[in-house]
This record gives sequence, structure tokens and C-alpha cells, in this order.
Amino acid sequence: MTLAYRIWFTLGALVIYRLGVYVPIPGIDPAVWAEIFRTQPGNIWQQYNFLSGGVIRFLGIFSLGIMPYVTAALLIQLLTLLSPAVKRLKQQGERGREIMARYTLAVTLFLVAWQAYGIAVALEGAGSVVSEPGLLFRVSTVLTLTGGTIFLAWLSQQITARGIGNGIAVILVAGIVSELPRNIAGTLELGRTGMLSPGTLLALMLLVVVVTALVAAMERARRRLPIWFAERKVGTRVLPSRSADLALKLNPAGIIPAILASWIVSIVVVAVNLAAWLAGKDGGSIDGPTFGLGLGTPLHLLVSAGIILFVAFVYTAFVSNPDDMAEKLDQQGGALPGIASGEATAAHLDHVISRTTAIGAAYLALLMLLPDILVSYSEVAFHFPSVSLLVLVCATLDIEAQVRAGRRLAPHG
Repeated sequence: MTLAYRIWFTLGALVIYRLGVYVPIPGIDPAVWAEIFRTQPGNIWQQYNFLSGGVIRFLGIFSLGIMPYVTAALLIQLLTLLSPAVKRLKQQGERGREIMARYTLAVTLFLVAWQAYGIAVALEGAGSVVSEPGLLFRVSTVLTLTGGTIFLAWLSQQITARGIGNGIAVILVAGIVSELPRNIAGTLELGRTGMLSPGTLLALMLLVVVVTALVAAMERARRRLPIWFAERKVGTRVLPSRSADLALKLNPAGIIPAILASWIVSIVVVAVNLAAWLAGKDGGSIDGPTFGLGLGTPLHLLVSAGIILFVAFVYTAFVSNPDDMAEKLDQQGGALPGIASGEATAAHLDHVISRTTAIGAAYLALLMLLPDILVSYSEVAFHFPSVSLLVLVCATLDIEAQVRAGRRLAPHG
């Protein structure tokens, strides 16, 4: 496939995704919902909007987005670390990958159905949004939202295989970019009304530049370990001795810990608010009975940081297993200078990877917690888009790498 084909395929897939955002769930009145969403900022629907990347305000068929699929895939990956049986299944080649994909789909269906049913019940209690509440509406909503997420999961796989970049990241970026004009206009409006002073606006602009530069530097950063390959014979060929570098990313987990942490914590907050609202209590805002998990509270910051650190280390252990790396080096005739092969190499790699992962996890935690810290302790009436910047930079670097590779492989003529 040519680079031009991949670019056009990705653009076509994104057009389909954005069109689906505006297709409303059957049985609701979009005008009533738009008024409720507009006149009640900060309520539980704003939290759902955060989870879905901005598309919940349209109550469309893609309102749950692709995050349930990402969560399911990560849970299955965690199982490979905890269950020897699942790990052996993953190592069975194509057959193992197909079985793992079916497991991921089953977990995704469960997560989406659970969330979709909660949304259906909450919509029935939201004034006159639903024209005919009842079992039929709940079933149709569950089926519609479930089908939307499963379709996005399939679409992301097609983008990864036939388009440019990682499909999941590309879809997330599309949602972020589509919200940029609205968010910029909202920020300027805060400045016009005096809620943000000119000095604060300038400071926020500089902070955006600094954070973007930090993300780009950290995502490009590598810890390089020298490797020496001894002369060896492969078949009838003799491979000469040579040196190389083993490049270890400071942040091998990428955007997954940050997105997953925000998703999990927000799910907890939404669930608590929703339960209180259905019970007739004050659950309509983030300041409701969140059991100390309200945005910016110390418990919220600690839980978020803990989830990020945990996911970062677990995911890194999954993608950069020191034992597997040491075994592959030994099979290829490679060795770290001054380090014995086998267990000694694995132990050295584990030490280095643990240190680099700690740096990457701390960097992710800082990005994740920065918006809440600014809002809570600096009294800034603006939600800083640090996670969005992380997604944008990571996706941009991935697309840039694929475009460069496509140009190198393209025939010259």
C-alpha cells in the first residue's frame, strides 16, 4: 500500500467517525438534551463528556467512544502477566492472538453494556429528554452504544493496518482536534468576562508551549545501552562482529496510563454522583457526595497518581520483559559489555528499565495532575489540556515516523 493510499484511508475513516458522532441515540430529543447540557455545566453529564472525548454532548451512537475497548485490551494484557495459562496462549502465534482478541471483545461488550445501561437509566430521569421511557428505550440504547464502541474498535484496527499511525490514538486525536475551536473560544470568553486576567491568559499560553516541548522531549528520549554481537555463522554465511545500541524509551507505556487513570477515576466519580442523583440527593455536580474523590482533592490526586504509576510499571513489564530481552540477546549472539549473559543480563536490564520507568511514570503523573492542581490551588477557571497535549504529541510523532518510513520505502522514479 502506498503512502497516499494510507493517508486517504485514514482521512476517510475519520470522516465516518465524525459523522457517527452526530447520529443521535434513538428515542431522545436532541434539542432538550442540548439545552440541559448547556445550562448545567459541571454536572454528571460533563463528566461523561470528559470520558468520551467531547462527543457525549451530542448523545450520538459513538458517545462512549473507544476507551472501553482500550480498557479491555489492557485488562487482558494484565492477565498475561498474572496468569501463566493466558501467557502461554499469547505465545501460540496467530491462533493465540485470535483467542486473545475474542477475550478482549467479550470484556469490551461487558464494560460497554454496563455503562450504556447506566446512561439509559440516567437519561430517563433527565427531564423530558426521553420521549418514551421504558424497557424498549433501555434495550435500544444499550444496543446502540455497544454497537458504536465495537464499530470504533474495528475502525481503529483498520486504521492501524491500512492507514497512518495507531488507530486508537488517531481516533482520540480526532475528537480532541474537533473540540479545539470550542475550547479556545471558551478560554477567550473567560478572558473577556474577566474570569481570567490577561496575565493569566499569557501564563497559560506559555505553559502550553512548555508542556508541549516537555512532552515532545520525553517521548523522543531514549536510554541507550551498548551491545556487542560476536562473530557467528548462520547457515553458510558468516556474520562479522559488530556493535549496536539497545534503545529504551523513558516512557514505553505511552498515553495508556494517563488516559486509563483519568477514565477510571472519572468513572468512580460519575458512578457516585449518579447513584446519589437517582436516590434524590445532590449528585448533579462534582461537588456532590464523591467520598473525597472530587476533582482536585488530595484523595483524587493520590488515587490518580497511584493508578498512573501502577499502570506504567505493569505495562512496561509487559512490553519490555527483561528475561525475554536477555534471552533474545543470547540467541542472537549479543551481550552487554562487562555483563555476563543470562540471569546477570536480565538483572541489569531490569535495573535500568525500572529506573527509566520511574522517570517516565513521574512525568506522566505530573501531566495528569497538572490540570487539577491549577484549578484547585491556583484558582484558574480553566482546565489545562495536558493529557490532550500528550495524546496529540504521541500521535503526531507516530504518524511522522510512519510517513518517513513510507517515503524511504517509496519507489523512486
